[in-house]
Amino acid sequence: MNRRLPAPLLSAAFLCAVLAIASGPLDLPVLNIVFKPLTTLLIIGWAWQRGGGTVRRWVLAGLGLSLVGDVALLWPESGFLPGLVAFLFAHAAYLVAFTRHERFAVRWLPFAAYAAVAAAVLWLLWPALPSALRGPVLAYVAALACMAAQAGAVWQARHGTAGTTLAARAAVGGALFMASDATLAVNKFLAPAPAAGLCILATYWLAQVAIAASLPTGASAPAGR
Repeated sequence: MNRRLPAPLLSAAFLCAVLAIASGPLDLPVLNIVFKPLTTLLIIGWAWQRGGGTVRRWVLAGLGLSLVGDVALLWPESGFLPGLVAFLFAHAAYLVAFTRHERFAVRWLPFAAYAAVAAAVLWLLWPALPSALRGPVLAYVAALACMAAQAGAVWQARHGTAGTTLAARAAVGGALFMASDATLAVNKFLAPAPAAGLCILATYWLAQVAIAASLPTGASAPAGR
């Protein structure tokens, strides 16, 4: 394995992310069409080189489903529901990854905190949501909140152990995903958010990188289960 490869892949992903985000201010949609999926694809390539056994496979599944969601959301109206479903399954895959070494809800406090955040987001959005989207959005928010909460619970459970750093990265990724999607929802259904494209996409890709970085490097990767 070429140990010099990961840094160039992340650097390329950063450049592609900047170009995708710049598509709005520059009024060049082609930049978004090309570089938004390419950014996630490069993150997948970076994650592919890491270890983690079964955990790695589920994280890669989540990243792959996220790529499907990215492509669907290139069409913001007709692709919204397919994109929502793709990301719902992505969060389900991440949730499975985060339960490979710790049981579901191994700590209750992150679940209480994310349940409160999810309830607040739904309370704000509910009057503005079209009736046809209420069920899918409710399911999506529940999946996202459970994923983020489980990542936080694993971090709590592993505090002070050799796995603390990796678990912390997953927890940060879950929190960033919640921030990204809450901003996207407010921007789409309530009112335009300042610098929405920058906030949504920057936190989204940072979340994906953080989750990928929660996998161990190849040399130190456990076998997983």
